[in-house]
Amino acid sequence: MNVSGVNTVTEFILLSFPCSREVQVLLFVLFSVSYILTLMGNGAIVFAVKLDHRLHTPMYTLLANFSFLEMCYINTTVPNMLRNFLSETKTISFTACFLQFYFFFSMGTTETFLLPLMAFDRYLAICRPLHYPTIMSSRLCMNLVGLCWVTAFLCYPVPIYFITQLPFCGPNTIDHFVCDPGPLLALSCIPAPGIELSCSMLSSLIIFITFFFILGSYTLVLRAVLHVPSAAGRHKAFSTCGSHLVVVSLFYGTLMVMYISPTSGNPAGIQKIVTLFYSSLTPLVNPLIYSLRNKDMKAALRKIQKCTKISQSE
Repeated sequence: MNVSGVNTVTEFILLSFPCSREVQVLLFVLFSVSYILTLMGNGAIVFAVKLDHRLHTPMYTLLANFSFLEMCYINTTVPNMLRNFLSETKTISFTACFLQFYFFFSMGTTETFLLPLMAFDRYLAICRPLHYPTIMSSRLCMNLVGLCWVTAFLCYPVPIYFITQLPFCGPNTIDHFVCDPGPLLALSCIPAPGIELSCSMLSSLIIFITFFFILGSYTLVLRAVLHVPSAAGRHKAFSTCGSHLVVVSLFYGTLMVMYISPTSGNPAGIQKIVTLFYSSLTPLVNPLIYSLRNKDMKAALRKIQKCTKISQSE
């Protein structure tokens, strides 16, 4: 695979969180519970939108897709991390490492594309309410969602291919719980400033273009909301947009710390904590953020709960 012919690494060691065996078991239990709750919370939103016809609108279609994405996203890292907690070797094959890299970044990029689409939907609903039903049709919404997924999965194959062509002749220990570009580039036997710069520029473009699009959308939304005459109308608009802004702040804040420069000198411990925050904690709290502030979603979730109780009693 490697043009230099000196690649002797066939697997990597993911150190994850080095600590005593007892603490490893405790972390396994803690992250297992978090993983299950994340799948349940996001899965509940997906089923609520699917089963409640009142939620068959573009806003909730986007939310259901976002929740489904979060379920996929967490599966790129947490299952392998849980396995590592109980493993003595903590190894991952060369191919599996780069596959994880690809899916982890593709899912993350899909999220950076879906969040601006959700912001654009709110902009149309609040700033162009009369034209909203004709502009944001269900068909257009699904086409835009599909475009987000396809475009995101086409962003990183070329950079990842070039990283796989670097000579990895040892050591093979990655002080992280995921195959991340920074630690991988640091393990290369030769410096690769061109690849590092291209990864940094690609990440920066994706993050800043989508972030400023969201910022622009919500600036226009805020200006429109402030002109709403009724206090109830302003409160409803702020409540709808507030949940999305919280999620955007959590996700983009941590992304900017990590990926504007993949080898910017962040200590390994900080890298792991920040990555853990946006890859595991954010998907866990997103269902709470979206459901607690949304009456329609809470009603749909209560309906699912009632149906579950009835089916269990039968």
